[in-house]
Amino acid sequence: MTTTPPTVAFLPRAFRYLWRGPLLLWHACIDLPIVLLLIALGRGGALSHGAIRWFAGSLLWIFGLRLRREGTPLPGGTLFVANHVSWIDIMVLHSQHMMGFIAKSEIRGWPLIGWVVAQAETIFLQRGNGDSLGLVMAEMAQRLRDGRAVAAFPEGGTRNGRALGTFHARIFTAAVEAQAPVQPVALCYGVRSQAQPIVAFAPRESFAGNLLRLLGEPARPVRVCFLAPIHPDEHDGRRGMAQSARARIEQAMAQD
Repeated sequence: MTTTPPTVAFLPRAFRYLWRGPLLLWHACIDLPIVLLLIALGRGGALSHGAIRWFAGSLLWIFGLRLRREGTPLPGGTLFVANHVSWIDIMVLHSQHMMGFIAKSEIRGWPLIGWVVAQAETIFLQRGNGDSLGLVMAEMAQRLRDGRAVAAFPEGGTRNGRALGTFHARIFTAAVEAQAPVQPVALCYGVRSQAQPIVAFAPRESFAGNLLRLLGEPARPVRVCFLAPIHPDEHDGRRGMAQSARARIEQAMAQD
């Protein structure tokens, strides 16, 4: 059995760093100020949302992620729920539709990404703080009543990418209170989601470490599947909605 010499295996990754690195630097230093200006001019309207979608989509292209969308995101006040693999999930979803995320407060401090998600109507949650969770739920329900999209990761955090975690039912409370539809979204990295463990955080890997590692990865397809919506009156409360959303996402992840 033959093995690839380490030097030979390293060369493709080094080449990807050589051309993607300058592109990422340009995106951060040149494109980002333009996006800042457009967001300010747009005042939270279509121009602002379009600028954020463009920024996210361009960032994904630099990282070699080639998106293919299946289905159509619902307009108006919709709770989007997706499986959670890595920080890049937020960029994938923002490239397709404007939605305010529920995200851990630590993301605010992440370079570049933290600023982008803060401008994109993110609702920050202090994990372990019961008062913070209550405020987040109230804000989610109000946004849904106002006809604004909200997004959440019901698994509650990232994992190793090898299995879909339990969907916590509490996150669906806002949809029940606002009588708003829930649309599950399956994020599938690679063919049959086989690249999920690659995209996911490695043990003890930092945000910067994950970003740099993914920057050198080969180009790969990403399917973004907007699945059939779930309405509160069709299920027995938030627990039934959580189970249904998880089942639909798991099924979509197993497909080509």
